[in-house]
Amino acid sequence: MAYLVKEVFYTLQGEGARSGRPAVFCRFAGCNLWTGRERHRPTAICRFCDTDFVGTDGPGGGRFSSAGELAGAVAAAWTGSGHPEAVRYVVCTGGEPLLQLDEALVGALHEQGFEVGLETNGTLPAPAGIDWVCVSPKAVAPIRLARADELKLVYPQDGLMPEDAERLDLVADRLYLQPMDGPLLAEHTRACVEYCLAHPQWSLSLQTHKLLGIP
Repeated sequence: MAYLVKEVFYTLQGEGARSGRPAVFCRFAGCNLWTGRERHRPTAICRFCDTDFVGTDGPGGGRFSSAGELAGAVAAAWTGSGHPEAVRYVVCTGGEPLLQLDEALVGALHEQGFEVGLETNGTLPAPAGIDWVCVSPKAVAPIRLARADELKLVYPQDGLMPEDAERLDLVADRLYLQPMDGPLLAEHTRACVEYCLAHPQWSLSLQTHKLLGIP
């Protein structure tokens, strides 16, 4: 199987429960909820995505002919030290990574010494062996995963309120609200803070990489 990857880069995890952790991001091309092209946004299932996942022309991106080749590229992108307590971590993201991520690649990444994280919309089944799963559900898109380490809901989102997310057929260990980016970010952030304070089963997730000006 060939893997189409937009970009591979080393940075800090910016969102959710593992915010601040050094990680290699492997961003797969393609998504099942939006083509990634602006002319299709008005009719897409997910209309608020802020990520470029079209093509393979990003830093470290390309077409990888095997799981071993892609895992090797991820390993080459890791520039952290070999400290015994510094576990290497890769975040498989997109677009929608589960269009391509399979057991062969999970195994190859493990062989390179990586803990494997996943950021997904939850609408596709996941291969075995993934170490950390973050689901970011979208309104009217059915969830196919039964369990996640964290659920991260972009808020406010038409058609999917936090109370709706809590009733999904998904068991999540942690619940996060993340303000929807855009011109109303400040207003959305205040709404998230107020909701979390009133409903403390939820925690606030911020896009700290944008605040820091890093990838």
